[in-house]
Amino acid sequence: MKFGKFGKGAAVIAMATLALAACTSEDPDGDTPETSATESVATGGTNDDTIYYSAGEVEWNGYNDVTSATYSTYNSVVNDRVRSGFVYFGPNAEILPNEDIGSFELVSEDPMVVDYTINEDAVWSDGEPIKYEDMLLGWATQAITDGEDEDGNPTALFDHVSGLDYGDRVPEGPQGEPGGKSFSIEYTNPYPDYQLTEIFEFPAHIVAEQAGMTLEEMVTAIQEQDVEALRPAAEFWNTEWISSTPGELPDPALALSSGPYTYGSWEAGQSITLVPNENWWGTPPATRELVFRFASADSHVQALANGDLNVIEPQATVDTIDQINALGDSVTLGTFQTLIWEHLDISRLEGAALADSPELREAFAMCVPRQLIVDNLIKPINPDATVMNTREVFPFQDTYDEVVEASYDGQYDEVDIEGAAALIEEAGVETPVNVRIGYSGPNPRRTDQVALIKDSCDQAGFEIEDIGNPDFFAAGGNLDTGDFDVALFAWSGSGQITSGQNIYATDRPQNYIGYSNETVDEAWDTLTSTLDTDVHLEQTKIIERALWEDLYGIPIFAHPGVAAWDSTIQNIEPTSAQSGIVWNAEEWVRAE
Repeated sequence: MKFGKFGKGAAVIAMATLALAACTSEDPDGDTPETSATESVATGGTNDDTIYYSAGEVEWNGYNDVTSATYSTYNSVVNDRVRSGFVYFGPNAEILPNEDIGSFELVSEDPMVVDYTINEDAVWSDGEPIKYEDMLLGWATQAITDGEDEDGNPTALFDHVSGLDYGDRVPEGPQGEPGGKSFSIEYTNPYPDYQLTEIFEFPAHIVAEQAGMTLEEMVTAIQEQDVEALRPAAEFWNTEWISSTPGELPDPALALSSGPYTYGSWEAGQSITLVPNENWWGTPPATRELVFRFASADSHVQALANGDLNVIEPQATVDTIDQINALGDSVTLGTFQTLIWEHLDISRLEGAALADSPELREAFAMCVPRQLIVDNLIKPINPDATVMNTREVFPFQDTYDEVVEASYDGQYDEVDIEGAAALIEEAGVETPVNVRIGYSGPNPRRTDQVALIKDSCDQAGFEIEDIGNPDFFAAGGNLDTGDFDVALFAWSGSGQITSGQNIYATDRPQNYIGYSNETVDEAWDTLTSTLDTDVHLEQTKIIERALWEDLYGIPIFAHPGVAAWDSTIQNIEPTSAQSGIVWNAEEWVRAE
């Protein structure tokens, strides 16, 4: 079962309980606290209560959160409670099997074959069994091509953020019988992250119905890769599960749940509420309503104090921790390591200030005060924090020093204003060079970072402009339209081996800045087609070296994690994984 006991996760490196209500004491073995509320959950009860959480101010905008326009933490944090998969991330960012959905087994490495079995009880919220056809649709959305682009590269029929990866790795698709509860997948090459393959996400019978097809007709069209027959299905998948009008939830008959919760209500600009999925076959959720408020990061601590939020993951600052501590015995504070890292991505898109000039990119890197940013903003929270000099390995991971030594020679460790000014002069451009740095705001720490960069880089001949705004990541916002010079944000990871390919390889869906390097592409192809960890390490070194040489972007630091919650709420456990503290929100319950 997904819902199990809770130990003290290794991801939590410092847990300070300011005070707990009398009924929330833990037993010495670190198991789930024993309370009447927890016992009611264990016997199938759901507390008639509401718990409030916020991932940030960005509005939820769709059931389909794996399109190029909707793939974000702000959507997945909600939808992960509504949709289930074969695995989930635990408190230590470990990959765990989700037996509520089914099981899988690697039965052969050469050729690489994985057998899957779907739980006999697994159904969509309309009662339709989850079955082979749903798995086939999951493959089709990442495999079916629709011609080629002007460069001769295949284009995808479905706008899946993973592109055509699944189809490239599994060209024959999942093998099984229509209506069946078992299937197998054969990979062309060994694939180290096979457990994280998006096997299925959405109900095939709904897509077929909305495309004007029978389910049998859609299966045949997928198997024959009949693009024209599938075009109506792709049109529905690409557009109709995305919410264009805030406050209007998708039709519950179309946006089905395969998880413990489903959508209840949506108040535009305020919050979205999840309620129990009545056809969920697993352990019932512990609390009836989960409310995800759209609240800016700078409001979270005050909202926790007011009771407007019960669980928060605020940006880690000294002020934040002091403010949480000041709340006294009503709040629990957790600090922990995360697999989230801050970076500046330099746009290569047409018209971007640094796109066409290696000299300007290098000058910018020379004046960014990374050490000062870490010293001023991160070390007061985590005294062991360091400047991060890689993108694929974290400073607290075993291979970090080895990768850094092989890929980075320290040329950007210290600010060099004179050197940056000389490179700007060498570029032969008019000064000052306006560079617009964008991020999702309001965000106090990123505002402070941009201010520190401006103080430094303006001395070299740049004119740094802060264009942070609430819509930076929204559809039609700066990132989506390419209207920025440098993007300041964080990637969230969970220790995946291959996920960076989607960011750094040519024409990949998350390569937002238009970067391309043959050496990087070849290294990723080698890394992602073997289970050999020595090869993974060597190719990572090659990738990191090339990214530094090209200045794809500039890593800054790994995020320290901070979470705080109402001390009467039990079963909360922070995690370093990208799923965040809500990874087990269906178990959160207020002690009675």
